[in-house]
Amino acid sequence: MARPKFSSVDQYIASQPEAVRPVLEKVRAAIRKALPKAEETISYQIPAYKLPVGWVIYFAGFKEHWSLFPAQAKLVAKFEKELEPYETNGKGTIRFPLSKVPVGLVGKIAKFREKELMLAKQLKSRSPRARS
Repeated sequence: MARPKFSSVDQYIASQPEAVRPVLEKVRAAIRKALPKAEETISYQIPAYKLPVGWVIYFAGFKEHWSLFPAQAKLVAKFEKELEPYETNGKGTIRFPLSKVPVGLVGKIAKFREKELMLAKQLKSRSPRARS
């Protein structure tokens, strides 16, 4: 079966099971509050948020959970205590049960990713290779 092609986050959320939709709307609102200047779009057929420094954060809904991406080791270590109740893996995913939307944590993760990207861009612009 072919995967659906989404053209908007609204369309993506509307395609999800009824029980998942309000959860994803909460996640979306938390990210938009944390990253008001981010462009909301679809990438890899899931909701994504992009700033001039790069792709900041993605989320996706599933039948029994929802996930945030990317969550690399540095991010997981930074929020270790707050992420304890949730599932993380070495592939950059944080899984949350549908019954939990830690809005404050989602916002903090989005802001952390933004800072991570800004720092990486600054470091890259200072490297000798960037100037040649």
